Amino acid sequence: MSEQTERSVVVERTGGGRFVATNARGGSISFGTSPESGQDSGFTPVELFLAAIGGCTAVDVDIATARHAEPARFSVTVRGDKVSDDLGNRLTNLEVAFTVDFPDGEGAERARAILPRAVKASHDRLCTVSRTVETGTPVTTTVTEA
Repeated sequence: MSEQTERSVVVERTGGGRFVATNARGGSISFGTSPESGQDSGFTPVELFLAAIGGCTAVDVDIATARHAEPARFSVTVRGDKVSDDLGNRLTNLEVAFTVDFPDGEGAERARAILPRAVKASHDRLCTVSRTVETGTPVTTTVTEA
């Protein structure tokens, strides 16, 4: 059985500066303009991008470590600097920082030992989102009349 490779979401405008993204399974997430413009505290597209990087790598690392011990704390902070220069608007200096704590108990030492390797494996080959960024995948755009 072959895996379907295409992934997609549909983004629809729900109001001024507000959007909802819906996936093929029916899940949705709302987002929009930044709080500086007077909107609510929802996510901006840039924050969703950072969350996608953090979420992707968190899933990889959790799969590798949680089978040995349940973490007492598992947090991933993703940050970057938004710049506007000759290349346009973009993020630079992307950083992903894990804070993971395993309580003493069965499997905790193994989980602690696996953690650095799991983070490296996610970064180097597993996390589709950060791998896409690092390999520099082109993005094409089209306009379709409704």
